[in-house]
Amino acid sequence: MNYLHHIGAYFLMLREVFKKPQKWKVFWEMLFREIDDLGLKSLGITAFISFFVGGVVSIQTALSVESPFIPKYLIGFATMRSVVLEFAPTFISIILAGKVGSFITSSIGTMRVTEQIDALEIMGINSINYLVLPKVIAALFFYPILLAIAMFLGILGGWVAGLITELFFTEDYLFGVQLDFNPYIIKYSFIKLVVFAFVIVTIPAYHGHKVEGGALEVGRASTKAVVWTSVVIILLNYFLTQMLLG
Repeated sequence: MNYLHHIGAYFLMLREVFKKPQKWKVFWEMLFREIDDLGLKSLGITAFISFFVGGVVSIQTALSVESPFIPKYLIGFATMRSVVLEFAPTFISIILAGKVGSFITSSIGTMRVTEQIDALEIMGINSINYLVLPKVIAALFFYPILLAIAMFLGILGGWVAGLITELFFTEDYLFGVQLDFNPYIIKYSFIKLVVFAFVIVTIPAYHGHKVEGGALEVGRASTKAVVWTSVVIILLNYFLTQMLLG
């Protein structure tokens, strides 16, 4: 019953989130700040991890196809499919759930325990709309850009790994990357990422807004938000894969 209560409260929060902003000037200022906090500041970790994971995938694939009867271009094919279908949208979302989710929960939770949210509501401001809507729009706008960067750098990292280790030739890798290319897999990845971006913002925002107590409770809420966001992403990944690729 406790879980059902939280689910109901979460959807009630979403209803408040998507109401019309009371002051558009303030909304735009908040939006650009959130793009910086949630998007631009996540660019470095996304680029770093994407590049090296792409390299690891290509090396592991190359070591698995040492048989002369298996064509080397399968390394590029497997790397591209792994990065585009699963790594870029899902693994990056899990990383962002930890980095961005904890930030959202702690920032909103701190405002709750220091009574800043109460002050906003006393002034007649819809605190949920004021705090959460700019975050949602920022994530839905910028995270597809992060996804495109992650895809590119993952495939690039696989190619660079081949150059360094000499496990395969550039021509074979590039042929494999282009082999049997289906644009739908790009669309599939962006659909997943948009859904995950919404979850990454709203679940931590819910936990932060519901914090009761002091600084210790803010820390616990941040941990709980990251765990639940990751669990929901994994579950949604399963169902979206069944729906879109099944």
